[in-house]
Amino acid sequence: MLALELDHPPYVFESMGTVVSLRTNDPLSVAATTAVVSACEALDDRFSLYRPGSEGDLVARRLLRVRHASSSYRVAYDLALGWRDRTEGAFTPHRPDGAIDLSGVVKALAIQAAADALHRHGVRGWCLNAGGDVLVDGEQPDGQPWVVGVVDPDDRTALWTQYLALTKPAVATSGTAERGEHVWRLAADDTFSQVTVAADDIITADVWATAILAGGVSTLELAQRTDEVDVLACTADGRVWASPVFLRPSPPSPSDQ
Repeated sequence: MLALELDHPPYVFESMGTVVSLRTNDPLSVAATTAVVSACEALDDRFSLYRPGSEGDLVARRLLRVRHASSSYRVAYDLALGWRDRTEGAFTPHRPDGAIDLSGVVKALAIQAAADALHRHGVRGWCLNAGGDVLVDGEQPDGQPWVVGVVDPDDRTALWTQYLALTKPAVATSGTAERGEHVWRLAADDTFSQVTVAADDIITADVWATAILAGGVSTLELAQRTDEVDVLACTADGRVWASPVFLRPSPPSPSDQ
């Protein structure tokens, strides 16, 4: 996912195994920049499964029980369990082998923590993009809403459609084009290859994008019954489900994969 109509280069750094970019209307202070990076790094340090000795690594390898983990870890685990119930199992923090993996909520928590850091430092009017999950605040310098571009699921160099962030500031996409089959599928048919969700907060957007990718059409319908979300989803054979807010998405080219 891309944030469009940017007039100058964003501040870019790496965290959580992805690239994070931040575009602000006004120059960032050193203190605000440091706070944003620190907010992301703190969660990565605690929850990463790729940092030996982190809480996430120790719990996943069953060397640390959840009840003995930090309160921060337990809060995130409870959040993930709540979403498991809310999505009727389409989203889960438990891998098929039984290991606990909180990556499904950690990136969204990091984005929100970075947003909170910006607000504490009085920064308004920004667009934060972490690995394709976007959270915006306010408007662009010209007073226009932020525009989020959704990449084509069959051509990662092209845009498929656009979303005007007028009322829902959080947009998340989950798909198979870049990371392959990285979710645990529940749906036997109508399998989505890419799902984009716009919501009032980044956790809701991110979790539902993952859940709908995993659960298929029934989970998409559940999301729209139970939450105020907008959804754009497509299957590998070119079928499209789209809320009206997404600007005239055309069917992607059928994939042979």
